[in-house]
Amino acid sequence: MSSTDTIFKELIVIEAANVLAGPAVGMFFAELGATVIKVENIKTGGDTTRHWKLPSEDRDGDVSAYFSSVNWGKRSVGVDFSKPEGHAVLQDLVRRADVFLQSFKAGDAEKFRLDYPALRNLNDRLIYADITAFGDKDERPGFDAVLQAETGFTGMNGTEDSGPVKMPVALIDLLLAHQLKEALLIALIERMQSGRGSYNTVSLFHAGVASLANQAANYLVAGSIPARAGSDHPNIAPYGTIYRTLNGEPVVLAVGTDSQFAALCEVLDMPEAAKDDRFGTNRQRVVHRDALNTLLAHRIGQLERGSLLAALQSRKVPAGAVRRLDEVLEHESTEPLLLHGKRRDGASISGLRTIAFDAGAVSPPPDLNAPPEFNRDRQYVLSEVLGYTEEQIEGLKKAGAVL
Repeated sequence: MSSTDTIFKELIVIEAANVLAGPAVGMFFAELGATVIKVENIKTGGDTTRHWKLPSEDRDGDVSAYFSSVNWGKRSVGVDFSKPEGHAVLQDLVRRADVFLQSFKAGDAEKFRLDYPALRNLNDRLIYADITAFGDKDERPGFDAVLQAETGFTGMNGTEDSGPVKMPVALIDLLLAHQLKEALLIALIERMQSGRGSYNTVSLFHAGVASLANQAANYLVAGSIPARAGSDHPNIAPYGTIYRTLNGEPVVLAVGTDSQFAALCEVLDMPEAAKDDRFGTNRQRVVHRDALNTLLAHRIGQLERGSLLAALQSRKVPAGAVRRLDEVLEHESTEPLLLHGKRRDGASISGLRTIAFDAGAVSPPPDLNAPPEFNRDRQYVLSEVLGYTEEQIEGLKKAGAVL
């Protein structure tokens, strides 16, 4: 076992966060081998997403598909920390914790005495993670659809005909999760040197804006405000454009250089197009995008998808099939990312890892416990982690602090 393995396997992470961003960070640490204790509010029945179910899902049970996406490998305990006895339970967990992760509504951390100054007094090695929507001075609630709109993604996405369209995954939540993972790993490294914990915060708004990349640069450098152009790229052509092959199957091209465009034209048996003054350079292709797309769409529509993609691959022209989600998840390359487990009732459940990298210094557990039912691990948390006696646990139950 490497030293890095030991560091993560000894970590205790307290997750007092709901929905997607915070739980995605918690699952990241669970995948690294840490003990992640999900503290859920017994007044609300736990994480909001437990009940965000598809019409096709079983109405019984509290582990929805949405909840399961970011809650593998965790321990769940229900606590009412508005009660003194419940607050004491959380304090005892904090005393043993390395990371405290929260996404409370504005003002609730101070209201429940779970803000950083209060918890630092219990554990000066604690690394505190505070997720906000728009920063600490803006009390608006934050949900991903709103943040996609507020940070410009929805306004850029879609076509002129469709109007603004949000992304089909909670993009801003996931961007924040990656930002916060980085912050917490930096904080852990710093603590190894100083022995001190720290306060770390990321807002959904800042995570979204920081990810605008070339679109932001197009405005900041060139004053260009992107128009909604479907999947076309504002700076490159043909890049991101979807074309239909002979049987109507969609493909995408991502031609980034003039030499790649010349190779594309040869594969399509139209080498003269690469010499056309309108298409010879990327700049010219962007200016004459409509004419280019009309030409390519006509020719690609005459070809079978499999043989076309094979020919493009042989010439190193970036291209791919536009696949349905079932095709992606059933592809052999996806297998290393799949998780398989059993629910309490014995039913099988599958999921996806959130870690896609292979870091030689870390050996994540080969498998993870299935996403926990609400309060499934009360006995483990109270008895094994905190060392409470049965008498103490019964007292907490009578006080309504735990279930």
